[in-house]
Amino acid sequence: MKRTLLLMTALFFVVLSLWQKGGLAVLQESKSIEIGTPIVDFNLKGTDGNHYTPASFADKDVVVLVVTCNHCPYSKAAWPLLIDLQNKFNDKGVQFVAINPNDEKGYPEDSFDNMKVYVEKYGINFPYLRDETQETARALKAVCTPDIYVYDGKRNLYYHGRINNNWQNPDKVTERNLEDALNGLLKGDPPPQDQPPSIGCSIKWLD
Repeated sequence: MKRTLLLMTALFFVVLSLWQKGGLAVLQESKSIEIGTPIVDFNLKGTDGNHYTPASFADKDVVVLVVTCNHCPYSKAAWPLLIDLQNKFNDKGVQFVAINPNDEKGYPEDSFDNMKVYVEKYGINFPYLRDETQETARALKAVCTPDIYVYDGKRNLYYHGRINNNWQNPDKVTERNLEDALNGLLKGDPPPQDQPPSIGCSIKWLD
């Protein structure tokens, strides 16, 4: 009994130490947001040096905003899936846009310079924007990375949820929620009734 108590105490302090150093991902679920909510206004700098607003994608039928980052394991697992989806829907008027709001002082891997490195590393094929003030993430009511928002042609929210039902093992995915939502939107279907939340690391807020 005493040995078990000691082990549990030791484990507690290991977990506490990891959390204090930012080495432990805090799991969050995306918030429920009313379908039909208009896209938020933003003006953010991308890794290519250009500034982007919603109007930058006026020629697209669908815009997918993804609040994400570099360091989070959930975000790292999502990058290849998002890149693949952009390739798959590229000629169907769908535009993905990634936004990184994380505090880079506490999490240097999420800095703008490292965002540029990640664009090259992953071959990211859509704009990757820096939300340095975190105003855009707060306006979106984002809470996790990745947090995903699909907007229709009128830029009203159509889908807010997860990519699929198994972020760890792509071979065991049985529900491709984001891809299904995009196909439904392009076909003119109403928003899906079932929109399971995205899960990921908590956003690293400035305060």
